[in-house]
Amino acid sequence: MTHSDPDAPRPVGRRLWVVVGATGTGKTALSLDLAEALASRGILAEIVNADAMQVYRGMDIGTAKLPAAERRGIPHHLFDVLDVTDEAAVAWFQDAARGAIGEVHDRGADAILVGGSGLYVSSVAYDFRFPPHDDALRAELEADLERNGPGALYARLRAVDPATAERVDPRNGRRIVRALEILAQGSATHGAALPAAPVLWHADTRIIGVEVPRDRLVPRLDARVEGMWRDGLVDEVRALLPRGLERGVTARRAIGYAQALAQLEGRLTEAEAVAETQALTRRYARRQVSWFRRYAEIRWVEPGADAGTLADSAP
Repeated sequence: MTHSDPDAPRPVGRRLWVVVGATGTGKTALSLDLAEALASRGILAEIVNADAMQVYRGMDIGTAKLPAAERRGIPHHLFDVLDVTDEAAVAWFQDAARGAIGEVHDRGADAILVGGSGLYVSSVAYDFRFPPHDDALRAELEADLERNGPGALYARLRAVDPATAERVDPRNGRRIVRALEILAQGSATHGAALPAAPVLWHADTRIIGVEVPRDRLVPRLDARVEGMWRDGLVDEVRALLPRGLERGVTARRAIGYAQALAQLEGRLTEAEAVAETQALTRRYARRQVSWFRRYAEIRWVEPGADAGTLADSAP
C-alpha cells in the first residue's frame, strides 16, 4: 500500500465515520449497513479496520473477522496485513490507518473506521502524537530488562513518572521500556490515556457508538466465546504455531489465543480455557465502554440502528 501524507488536509466534503463499542455489540454489521446507506445516497464508502488483532493474517475465528465473501462488495482495509510474529504498535497503526483513510478520501469516498481497540481508534480519530524511537536507548533498556527483569525497570518508572506507572502493568516489560524511552527523550508520556482535551484529527468526523445493556451483553459474550471453540479456535492456533505465534509479541497475548495456546500445551483444560477467555472478554468489554464514553462527540445507538437515519444525520 502506498500511503498519502496522513497529515495532509482531507478533500473537502469527505467524511470520516467512526463506529465503536464493546466487543460483540454489532459494530461490523452497522458499518456495512452504513456503507450501503451512504451508497444509496450516491456517496461511496470504504471500511478501515481498527481492531488490533484483525490486522493479523490467520487470526480469524478468535477475532470474529468478517470473511471476505460477507463484506457485501465494500472495500475493506487493514485486515491481514501483519504476520503473527510482527508487533502491532499503536504508532504504526496510526500511520497505516491515517494513510488508508487518506487514500479512501482521495478516491472521493467516505471512510468508516470500525473497531473496539480504544487506543488504536483514538490514535487515529484524535490528535495523538507519538515521540520518535531511539534505537540505541531502546536496546540499552531491553538489555536491562533481560538482565534484571521488569521489576527493576518498573521501580525506575515509578520514581520518575508515578502517574504513568499507575497505568502500566508492572509485568509488561515492553510497555515499561517504551515509557522509559519516551521519558528519557524529554517527552511527557500519555501512557495509554486519551488526552484531557482531545482534538479531532479530521474536522468532519462522526462518531457512532454501538451499545448493548450489560445484562444482555454478558450472555452474548459468553456464547460468542463458546462458539469460537466450537468453530475451531484451537485448530486455528495449532495452525499458527509453525508460523511463529509463540514468538509474537502482540498476537500470542490476544484474548482467546493465549488460552487456546495454554490448552494445547496442557496448562489449561478446555473448560478452563473457555472460562478464562469469557472472564477476560467481559472485563475487556467493560474497559471498552469506559473508554468510549469519554468521547464527547459520540452518538450512542443500539445494534440494528437505522443506518439510513445515521447517513442523513447532521455533523
